[in-house]
Amino acid sequence: MSGMDRHLIQGVHHVCLKAQGSAPYERAKTFYLETLGFSLLREWGEGDGRGCMIGLGNCALELMAGGIPEQDCQGMYRHVAFRTEDVDGLFALATAAGCPAVMEPCDRNLGGSYPIRIAFCTGPLGEELEFFQEKG
Repeated sequence: MSGMDRHLIQGVHHVCLKAQGSAPYERAKTFYLETLGFSLLREWGEGDGRGCMIGLGNCALELMAGGIPEQDCQGMYRHVAFRTEDVDGLFALATAAGCPAVMEPCDRNLGGSYPIRIAFCTGPLGEELEFFQEKG
């Protein structure tokens, strides 16, 4: 059996964001479902104990209402990148929905032969979002 055959991880299931209460939770849920157009997979709980899973295509976003204000939830993760064919359109939707721009859409080249188009904004809970298009 090779090392690859022994891997138990099958992929990324979800990324979790914790809102600090009901109002931020609802803003984030509305943003991901209505502004970006993702689908609601499931919901559970009530009040600050509620949460939901939002389908992102090949993984999910778990959104929880009961984040702790004093807790630093950023950790080592820098941002979530969404693959798209329309960086400019998604960036416009996000900023029109009140998400502050971090970096306007621009073309870059990673590694000399990997042309991309990217843009960054801050999501409704302070999370950094990247819209990412491979152009090669």
